[in-house]
Amino acid sequence: MKTLVVVQARVGSSRLPGKVLLPVAGAPLLERLIERLRAAESSFSLVVATTTAVEDEPIRALCRKIDVDCMSGHPKDLLDRHYEAARLYHADAVCKVPSDCPLIDPGVLDRVLLSFESAGGQCDFASNLHPATYPDGNDVEVMTMEALSAAWREAWRPFEREHTTPFLWERPERFRLLNVAYETGQNLSMSYRFTIDYPEDYAFVARVYDSLWREGRPVFRLGEILHLLREQPEIAAINAHLAGVNWYRNHLGELKTVSKDETRFEGVA
Repeated sequence: MKTLVVVQARVGSSRLPGKVLLPVAGAPLLERLIERLRAAESSFSLVVATTTAVEDEPIRALCRKIDVDCMSGHPKDLLDRHYEAARLYHADAVCKVPSDCPLIDPGVLDRVLLSFESAGGQCDFASNLHPATYPDGNDVEVMTMEALSAAWREAWRPFEREHTTPFLWERPERFRLLNVAYETGQNLSMSYRFTIDYPEDYAFVARVYDSLWREGRPVFRLGEILHLLREQPEIAAINAHLAGVNWYRNHLGELKTVSKDETRFEGVA
């Protein structure tokens, strides 16, 4: 099976413009994310999927610099962008990793991919998000090319096109779904936020990198991050008020498989 990991990335962002190019530990955030994905043990091809917009040329330039494949696709239709990347690379399975997850643990990527592959063809879509239990920002979703193609052909609601995969995980009666839970048995998805969407998130991620990133040993693990936050709670406090804030909050009336307990609005505990 040929697995393609697709990292969606663009410069435009309403809340934090250019976030994927902001510096952490002396390099752009996107470069640090790629560094972490490359530390995974699984076998896969890797591509950054950006947009055709001229403003995203710095992403293409960075990809050339760090020697990672890059393709350009639809600016807003992420489902189409993933489908075109998969078609271009003749993928059998497609794995979605957002570019705003610069603290993702490569071991989490390995665990979801292994769970998907171990299903022996009896799984159409696997993730660690439905329901989520890992700290937010360890997002991994993998699907067969057949399932992605079905979503690409049939999905029509704007949020299904923008977020790539809802058409699949919202239809458990049609698609064979697999969820990978945090192996500790804990649910930290609503209490820790390792993703970047707001200035406070960037400040948090930068502090974590300043504390843990080292030349020659650049890939620190999830356990090390959690230990740091227990030892230095002031770092966790930087964006604690945003923990649990995710895109679900804008579509609770449309999503059948997501409850109000799986999201929060900004500033609401």
